[in-house]
Order: sequence, then structure tokens, then C-alpha cells
Amino acid sequence: MPWETRTVTMNRKEFVEEVQAGEKSKSQICREYGISRVTGEKWIKRSESGEGYEDRSRAPFHTANKTSPEKEAKVLAVRGTHPAWGPRKIRQFLINKGETDLPANSTICNILRRNGCISEEASRAATPYKRFQKEHCNEMWQTDFKGHFAMKDGNRCHPLTVLDDCTRFSLCVDAKENEQRTGVVQSFERLFAEYGLPDALLCDHGNPWGSSQTTAYSVFEVWLMERDILPIHGRIRHPQTQGKEERFHRTLNVELLKLKEIENMEHAQKCFDEFRYCYNHERPHEALNLGVPALFYHPSRRTVPDRIQHWEYDDGCVLRKVKSTGYLTFMGQGYYISESFGGQTLAVRSSSSVEGCYDILFRGFRVAQLNPYERVLISRRISRAAAPPENE
Repeated sequence: MPWETRTVTMNRKEFVEEVQAGEKSKSQICREYGISRVTGEKWIKRSESGEGYEDRSRAPFHTANKTSPEKEAKVLAVRGTHPAWGPRKIRQFLINKGETDLPANSTICNILRRNGCISEEASRAATPYKRFQKEHCNEMWQTDFKGHFAMKDGNRCHPLTVLDDCTRFSLCVDAKENEQRTGVVQSFERLFAEYGLPDALLCDHGNPWGSSQTTAYSVFEVWLMERDILPIHGRIRHPQTQGKEERFHRTLNVELLKLKEIENMEHAQKCFDEFRYCYNHERPHEALNLGVPALFYHPSRRTVPDRIQHWEYDDGCVLRKVKSTGYLTFMGQGYYISESFGGQTLAVRSSSSVEGCYDILFRGFRVAQLNPYERVLISRRISRAAAPPENE
């Protein structure tokens, strides 16, 4: 049989019982238990008053600046509505709603932790990182499809998202049946009519943004350039280039898709619209010093043209019409550009950056460079041939 594990409480109880038995003097019993007469008297008096033998709480009777139950309830109510929000967002949200005398961020963190709202995994994941952004609204938009998901009706939804790089303002969360160019163009036509034109659009290389061929251009890129918008693509296998879109998708997933079951396409769009309003107008944003994107965003001054105007190239340019096969001819040599330019007029002029080479221009953009002596295209990167129109 194992030895009995003695506790301090058991020793105190046994001490009092021996004193009450009266077989030995208090002083002798105190010496046997290794305690002073003062300590012995303390436990005798507590026993006689009906107290137990456990240590009393050392907590003060009144805690200065303790958060009231009402304030704590409001913190937990916001967290219940927005489970992914941290202390800083919750506090700023309550301030925006007119609440005063709110506890500090650290206190709100303790409230959440005490009520089981923060896991250790979430704490480790909340690590700040260095951010890069454009200086002005509409200087660049970012766009991408979030990964598609299944709805209750058995169909799949492909959310199309567009974000202003400077202010993080969500311009679009559209529920799409697929990721084809037709639906994308419809969304962007609506955005251009509502918010004006950006200077540039950052997207990845997949359809419909870019071309599956590294030596070609997409119809969507040509469509953007006709509207004087620079198409920019992130590096292949480098999603960090579109970090704001990636982060927005994570927020969409955590704050909406993981919490709500989507019935069908109509229900998806309703949920997206509600989420987007909260994201733009209510949800404090860390990158904006806890402001909301709607406070910083304003539409572009560049409006959508009524029609695509004919482009006049400068003197010194040699004009060449692209064949339906995607080729143009210069100095007796054919160069493959892309079928997406089929029927379009491009210009060729001497390059100011590479001696002996020529720039191939489409409207206000340089789309390629060629070396007529080696009869090869040496660059296919799209860039502006002149400064963009003023947006600010």
C-alpha cells in the first residue's frame, strides 16, 4: 500500500484536532508541527469560526480600474459577431460606435483570453510584417479569384475580388459561376463606371489575366491597354507580390466563409455585399492605423471614355498592322506578337534605352523590343511609353 500523500490542509486539520483533544499542551503540539504559537492560535480560531483550513485569497477586496461587467460584455459581443477580430480592432470598433472609457488593448486581450476566445495557435500567428503600398488611391488595383468553394445547391462559387493597393478599399467581391473573361470584363466595366480608372492593375499570369503562353499577350491585357490601364503581373510562383489580395482572401475566408454556409449564388452575393460593407466601413484595419478603408479611399479622376479613341502615334514611328496569326512585319522580317493583337495597328520606333534596337508600341505602352539584326524579340514586358494621366 503506498504512503499517504500529506497536504498542508491535512496537517492543519490534524493539528487543531490534537489541540482540541487536550492530551498535550499547545506549546508542545506547536513544537511537534514546527509552527509558532501565533500560527497555531490562528488556525484554532479559524476552525472555531467555521472557516476551512485553506489559505485565504490574497486578491484585494476592491480592484482599481477593473473593467465593468457591462464593458466586458460589449467586448465579448463584438468578438462573438466578428470571431477573427483582435483586441485593437475590437477597441477601435467600439470607439467608432461612440463608446468611451474603454479598457486598454492589453486588458481586452486578457478578457478574450480569460473567456477562451484566444488560442495559442492564433497568438503565434498574429505576427506583424513589413508592408509596402502605393502612395495614392487608384494608383494600382489588385485583383484575383479566391479559390472556389461548394455551395449547398451543389454548384461552385468563384469569388472575384478587387482591392485598392493604397487604401485596402474593397472595390469588388463578386460571386461568379466560373473564371472566364466575359464575367470578369462585366465586373470591371461596372467598377470603372462607379470608381473610375486605375493607373495599373496587378494580377497573376493565369487566365483570364495573362496568357497561358509566355510568348503571348491576353485579350484582357489588350482590353486594359485600350483603356489606358497598365497590366502588371506578379512573379510566377511568388504570391507575395499580391500580398494584399492574399491577405484579403484569408480575411474573407476566416470572417465569412468559415462561419456561414452559402446556399446558392444569390445568397453568396448577398453575403459578399454585407462582408464588403463591414470590411470597408466598420472593420478597423491594422495597416491604416486602425482606420477603415472608406475613410481614405476616393474614386479616380480618370473616367471611362464613351468609346475607344483612335490613337495617334508620334512622328518617327513606323506603323504595322498585326495579322490574325499574331505576326507583324518589320524590315522584311516577321515577328510573332500575339493573336490578341490581331487587326490592331502597332508602331515601331528606335529605342532610346537599347542601342540598335526598336520598341514596339501599342497606344501609350511599349509591349516589346526587337533586335532587327538578330531578328528576335528581346523583351515582352509591358510598360508605359509615357507618364500616366494624372489621377490625384
